[in-house]
Amino acid sequence: MNHEIVESFAQMVREKGIDKDILVGIVEDIFGMMVRKKYGPNAKFEVVVNMDKGDIEIYLEREIVEAVVDPVTQITVKEARQRSGEDLEVGEDYVEIVPLSSFGRRLVVSAKQNLNQRIKEIEREAIYNEYTNSLGEIVVGEIYQIRKGKGEILVIHNKNELILPRSEQIYKERYKKGDTIRAVVKEVRKGAGNPVVIISRTDPQFLMRLFEIEIPEIYDGIIEIKAIAREPGDRAKVAVLSHDDRIDAVGACVGMKGVRIHAIVRELNNENIDVINWTDDPVQFITRALSPAKLKEVQVDKENKKASVLVASDQVSLAIGKNGQNVRLASKLTGYDIQLVKEGGEEEEYDMDLSEFREELGDVLFHKFFDEKYETVRDVIDTPKEELVATLGIEPEKIDEIVSMLKKGLEEAEIEESEDLPPMVETKSASAEEEIPVSASEEATAPNKNGDVKETEQSSPTEEEKTAQ
Repeated sequence: MNHEIVESFAQMVREKGIDKDILVGIVEDIFGMMVRKKYGPNAKFEVVVNMDKGDIEIYLEREIVEAVVDPVTQITVKEARQRSGEDLEVGEDYVEIVPLSSFGRRLVVSAKQNLNQRIKEIEREAIYNEYTNSLGEIVVGEIYQIRKGKGEILVIHNKNELILPRSEQIYKERYKKGDTIRAVVKEVRKGAGNPVVIISRTDPQFLMRLFEIEIPEIYDGIIEIKAIAREPGDRAKVAVLSHDDRIDAVGACVGMKGVRIHAIVRELNNENIDVINWTDDPVQFITRALSPAKLKEVQVDKENKKASVLVASDQVSLAIGKNGQNVRLASKLTGYDIQLVKEGGEEEEYDMDLSEFREELGDVLFHKFFDEKYETVRDVIDTPKEELVATLGIEPEKIDEIVSMLKKGLEEAEIEESEDLPPMVETKSASAEEEIPVSASEEATAPNKNGDVKETEQSSPTEEEKTAQ
């Protein structure tokens, strides 16, 4: 019986990773409790656990006396001699081994329950400590369950369950059971059961750890990541600083033919990454953060952390970015509230011919607008709704739908037109600040002024790479 108990404990050590000495201490405490319940709190005893031999022995110690007052701590000379077969005298100690079978079923079941509870507590504490010490570190696990209701993904890592909530998932990614997934440990919470470990693929810390993995100079501390601004799945801006004048921070992060940055981009489902050189000069930092847009002037209010940026009319859309993404990320990266000001004040706004939306409007509606002399999109959206209803005889709700559709189409067309401008790339020299245009074939693989990289199947070497080769 003893051997079976110890073997089950040894199995716990192997399977659950519990320290052997800790487990021995727990077993001694549990069996000590059994002894005290049977013999009382004054009993003198010792529990010896030998994991290697598979033995548990309980030794009960009693004093040899002429007349017994307390049978738990004392024994007569006659009884002691009879049990031991030795010539013992009064005043000596008599030690006997107590068999486990003598404790009865109830005490054994109670001890087993206490032992299981203690083991679970140790397991929980071990899991909590393991992942608390791994906060901000990347873990690699396997998806074993996707909860469709909450959108949570359960991941197995080292036989422990981790949770990837919907809010911590890159929205463009699609997961399936059995996939291997990488994420950063974001939070560990104690609960009624095992600790709740939250992992994330959207946290900026995940991007930082990926940079450390792919770029040895960052891992070694030669290059430091000073700031990260990220909109997961779409775009990120990373400010880096080199502590060695011989190493260009942006060039090291991008790598030859973009090989280093491409590995990170692929891991993040083709999230565009702008890598820029960090500087403590706020004007220069804001200028770099807003690239690829060219700025006319930057005025900063350091006390209130605000910046006013003058931008040429043909650079406004580029500075703002798609859905305001570029200026929003630049504000996060620099810590300044950036306000863009168009050069020359109000100028003629971007417009489109209404015929571009003939298919969306349908022939009947399009001809109604045409007959009433509405020739451009702005002719429609700048006209009060009441006037459109009266002139065209269309219900107000329908007018709202049309105006909303036209506004959205106009914004998208304006952004697409601004993005068609030829990009510029910062040379990889530590001292050079000049910009060179990139050809259409090079655009996909050559980093832009920020180190922004997009993947294609084929690539052409940049001028710097040709020189290096």
